Amino acid sequence: MSVGNKLDEYTERANQAEQQIQLLIKELESLKSGSSSIQNEPPAAEEDEQVTKLKSENTRLKYRLNILKRAVEKETGGGQTKKKAPVMETRSPEHMTNMSRMLVSLFQAAMSAGFPDLVDPPCPVLPSTKGGDYQFNGAMSVSGLLKASGIKMAPRDIATKIVAHVPVNELIEKLDIAGPGFVNIFIKKEFIQEEIDLIVERGVRPPKTEASKRVVVDFSSPNIAKEMHVGHLRSTIIGESVCRLLEFLGHDVLRLNHIGDWGTQFGMLIAHLQDEFPNFKTESPPISDLMAFYKQSKARFDNDEEFKSRAYKCVVKLQAHDPDSMKAWNLICDVSRKEFQKVYDRLDVVIQERGESFYQDRMVSIVQELTKQNHLEEDEGRKVMFGPGVKIPLTVVKSDGGYTYDTSDMAALKQRIEEEKADWIVYLTDAGQSTHFEIVFACAQKSGFYDPAKVRLDHVGFGVVLGEDKKKFKTRSGDTVRLVELLDEGLKRSLDKLKEKERDKVLSAEELKAAQESVAYGCIKYSDLCHNRNHEYVFSFDKMLEDKGNTAVYMLYAYTRIRSIARTAKVSDEELARIRKEKKISVSLNHEKEIKLGKLLLRFPEVVHRMTEDLLLHSLCEFMYEVANVFTEFYENCYCVEKDKSGETIKVNYDRLLLCEATAKILASCFHILGLKPVQKM
Repeated sequence: MSVGNKLDEYTERANQAEQQIQLLIKELESLKSGSSSIQNEPPAAEEDEQVTKLKSENTRLKYRLNILKRAVEKETGGGQTKKKAPVMETRSPEHMTNMSRMLVSLFQAAMSAGFPDLVDPPCPVLPSTKGGDYQFNGAMSVSGLLKASGIKMAPRDIATKIVAHVPVNELIEKLDIAGPGFVNIFIKKEFIQEEIDLIVERGVRPPKTEASKRVVVDFSSPNIAKEMHVGHLRSTIIGESVCRLLEFLGHDVLRLNHIGDWGTQFGMLIAHLQDEFPNFKTESPPISDLMAFYKQSKARFDNDEEFKSRAYKCVVKLQAHDPDSMKAWNLICDVSRKEFQKVYDRLDVVIQERGESFYQDRMVSIVQELTKQNHLEEDEGRKVMFGPGVKIPLTVVKSDGGYTYDTSDMAALKQRIEEEKADWIVYLTDAGQSTHFEIVFACAQKSGFYDPAKVRLDHVGFGVVLGEDKKKFKTRSGDTVRLVELLDEGLKRSLDKLKEKERDKVLSAEELKAAQESVAYGCIKYSDLCHNRNHEYVFSFDKMLEDKGNTAVYMLYAYTRIRSIARTAKVSDEELARIRKEKKISVSLNHEKEIKLGKLLLRFPEVVHRMTEDLLLHSLCEFMYEVANVFTEFYENCYCVEKDKSGETIKVNYDRLLLCEATAKILASCFHILGLKPVQKM
């Protein structure tokens, strides 16, 4: 077989192995997500066994892929295997240190030094639940790679060799080899103290990431002339948090609201507006309830043929940009915008409108381009396009010559890549649209304007919101729940909860209002974000307003309590900062509970980094909940303010107050990413 043919075969086999790995990883993540969504319940034994089996298969395929990659590289490099030099993760005062990534870089360097012939071996470093702070489990992988190359070496011997080559560093206290070749990693107390002191001094900084990217996030997306309802809740809440996460990491984020502001429905709305408010061109029509207005026009459209005929003519005029039609269209859009903005203001959501109308000319261009490329096929009068690897086509042009959501999404994607220069585009819609976006992405790649090597595309899907009857969340009459009504109910329930706790007796009217809004909107957001977005969840005010468990109320109370400790000691933030500098006080890490809390706080960068990979925000909620519980352990065992029997303060442990301050700052950053507003008093 010629070198060229062998190279083609190796490349094809490597690609097939890579595809299998990706499928297994998705299946593995799905299983893991499914098990973690049930609070305080271990995964079923058979599911755990299946996860283990998939991990094993994933590792086996990675061995095979590495062998094939080496074969390809030897063929293309004249027998020389190309090897990447490990990139060392370093500390920086401008960034919080991601201990996990730093450990990975150290062990990659050790494997490279100990086994120079291996090309990019797996380097799994994970937090440890016993025997150390982290654990390196790569010896077994290396053993498999060596075995595939005809070299037999026990995993424990491999681990010993790797440990011997770990570079001198400021992070690791010691390394212990356990069992068949696991390496338990212990973090230096001095490192933890320095990092926590930096949090106190400089605040919470983002971890190092890749170069800043231009990211477009497409979320919320209500329709003009229809009120925002519970169906828009998850896209709006999750989308806002994704934007906050990416902005925190330093990316340039364009928040887009792809609203439905164009189409045949505007014909009936304009015709109805002309009938109801004939002087609309000179006087703004008093449309207080646009949803009722929409229903009236729809009823006429369905039952009145003459009205329907006029409605279609209005569509034609609108598409031709007739001035009067455009005036009517703008009036209707403005009424909707004002109603949407009320919801966004209450939820503290910032978003830029860019509706269907924006892409009208671009839709004409994309159809012309796809036609020129011979990508469109005739199908019963329609023009459709098939993408590679997908069986369902895009309907690019309808049989009547009109365009569809498919056309619009293709035009929008092209505009975002070519005009916005996006490096990364995120779509937030319900999981039911995953197939649609898979087809759009495939067709965009086929048409040549999307290159997966240059632009990252993510469809962030989510499950539906259920009522307490476990059915799709609706009102008692069967109507869709309006978001405004949901937020109003949240305000009422949160005030009742605060009064039940007699907070109205100790808080001023202004403080009570701030606490009411913090709890109301916070609990609605958190009850969504603390669930794995891939799954549906039950909307229950009773559960989300509980002050125990992983709820917004519990988290907000925990934060407020931490902030109140210094107030109890009558030490202001400014005074604490002054005392720290003058007396050169460092965070206390002498008690085991202090060390446990300090180590946990430093996990924040790796939690944030992991979220950029999977965009699963519930992991941040789980981290916050763990921080709150570990802080409680610390507070119960380590006195921050010591008092005598009469309640008089006899000693303030400023080093412990600094640990409280660091904890509060980490939680505040988590709240910011999730869009929650904590208050100083509750």
